[in-house]
Amino acid sequence: MKKLFKVLVLVLLAVCTVNLTACDGNGKDDSFKIGLICLHDESSTYDKNFIDSMYRALDELGLEKSQLELVTGIGEDETCYQKASELAQTCDIVFADSFGHEDFMIQAAKENEEVWFCHSTGTKAHTKNLDNYFNAFASIYEGRYLAGIAAGMKLNEMIENGEITEAEAVMGYVGAFPYAEVVSGYTSFYLGAKSVCPSVTMKVRYTSSWYDYDKEKAAAEALVNSDNCVLISQHADSYGAPEACESLGVPNVAYNGSTASKCPETYLVASKIDWTPYYVEMIQAKMDGEEVSAKDYTGSLNTGSVKLDTLGKNVAEGTQEALDAAIAGLKNGTIHVFDTNNFTVNGEKLTSYLADVDDFGDFAPETEVIKDGYFHESEYRSAPYFDLRIDGITEINK
Repeated sequence: MKKLFKVLVLVLLAVCTVNLTACDGNGKDDSFKIGLICLHDESSTYDKNFIDSMYRALDELGLEKSQLELVTGIGEDETCYQKASELAQTCDIVFADSFGHEDFMIQAAKENEEVWFCHSTGTKAHTKNLDNYFNAFASIYEGRYLAGIAAGMKLNEMIENGEITEAEAVMGYVGAFPYAEVVSGYTSFYLGAKSVCPSVTMKVRYTSSWYDYDKEKAAAEALVNSDNCVLISQHADSYGAPEACESLGVPNVAYNGSTASKCPETYLVASKIDWTPYYVEMIQAKMDGEEVSAKDYTGSLNTGSVKLDTLGKNVAEGTQEALDAAIAGLKNGTIHVFDTNNFTVNGEKLTSYLADVDDFGDFAPETEVIKDGYFHESEYRSAPYFDLRIDGITEINK
């Protein structure tokens, strides 16, 4: 009997030792590992935003940086599948940050069913129906709209000061690709500006790259020097456009974070997605062994996922007040960014539009997205599907 008692004691001690090894004094599981795959590194404003959000999530969850396996410079190709598969051998949950990573993340998810694969900006989670594959985005069009208001206020100041006429209130936009994600972003930016500066028009140049400093700089310069744009914004990930604006003395609205330190004289504001709430929710659920009901997460102003960075020193007077009023309207539903009363397509107001929401690769529109007088962006899936070309915006190249 004594021998049996000793054996039981030894077994209990062994179990406790294992548990203590796996957990710290606060009950946190030190063995839990997270993978984060990034297209570029922190020199990209886009990737830096994801990395910073992950570090904030770790802090909020009481996890150590050593529990994160961060890999950067992973292209939208087979390399992503290889890296995701490698991370699956040591990680409990793997995140990726770029649109073109999606098919490779899905491939890895199919082969590693115990690991969660979470892909930001993707479109296929709600149709693939894999138990361990998830998409996420945010209603960044709200942030773009707000940034547009700051831009419109600056244009009004320039008109009032006699620097430009109303007809010369032309904004430029450096876009990566003519995808819905980019089109939705620049359209909401334009509509925000137009809400306070009715005469504004906009011109768009594409770089055919998410991250190319030289191309983005050249596109911004061309918009100013050749296309007569007096204010620039962007959906591209380097400092090329902001630094071009700083050299040219042209106001700039940034994306993914403030450029005030590099471009103090021309920076106005920046909109961004804060991925922290999403990371916290998914990591906590995986650690707790809980199911996640939403395959397709959409963050918003109300969830703290859509944010504006600090205003620059040269914004127009009254900008903060205009932003505060618009934020309140967006949050309580009295303002809809894509209100069909506020734009036309080929001179016509839209009352109906089918969008390609269910991404089966056939680019076939199947979902009615105009209801109650506005285009319901990011409500039927998280990733944007607004791909309309509205009046007032000209694409210089495609």
